Amino acid sequence: MSDTFYLPLIDIQGIHKSYHTPAGDVPALRGVNLQVEAGEFVAVLGKSGAGKSTLVNVLTGIDQPDAGEVLVSGVRLHRMGEDQRARWRGKHMGVVFQFFQLIPNLNLVKNVTLPMDFCNTFPLRERNGRALYLLELVGLGEHASKTPSEISGGQQQRVAIARALANDPEILVADEPTGNLDWRTASEVLDLFSRLVELGKTLLIVTHDREIAGRASRQVTIADGSIVSESNSFEAARKMESRA
Repeated sequence: MSDTFYLPLIDIQGIHKSYHTPAGDVPALRGVNLQVEAGEFVAVLGKSGAGKSTLVNVLTGIDQPDAGEVLVSGVRLHRMGEDQRARWRGKHMGVVFQFFQLIPNLNLVKNVTLPMDFCNTFPLRERNGRALYLLELVGLGEHASKTPSEISGGQQQRVAIARALANDPEILVADEPTGNLDWRTASEVLDLFSRLVELGKTLLIVTHDREIAGRASRQVTIADGSIVSESNSFEAARKMESRA
């Protein structure tokens, strides 16, 4: 019998998180457990205020949980200091937000090289070349010298994805990444995400849109700070067929 101890790539155990307000503590997460395997495409689905963004912030180390454990690649993020978490996140996780958060006075190449500069992950002479490669990957190589204001919202989101890939992270986490995009542009971004999963990335996307969640291989639904259901795409398709 093997003595190897198995751990999923992402292992969130018993997470509680509340926010302090003048009216008292407001629970955002209530004992959440979530495991994600390497190479999975998981969608976290829920209404506004359900706890989706808080879950992302805890998973990525932006916020600390009040209780519970956050293990990513076997690393206990909840035991790290803020600076340690930021550096670890920069090297091992790519984070994509709804609001693209590009630096307006930098061209697209410089926006993509920023994570490499912050974490010092590639030799200086290689960074521009890697940024150009990533912009080509997301279909924007010909726009590399432009600033964010010179391209569309959908193109800016693709730049944000290229930036998230800068340090070649194993995991991508996207919080409502299509929320500011029309459906056609959103579909193009989702096609890109699916391609990245095919290339071996692990993707967790947060959304309130069931059609978008349907693109993932597994859907996790959160309500009032708790996970209330899980299904995979095959199960969801079978349920829809049974209702037809």
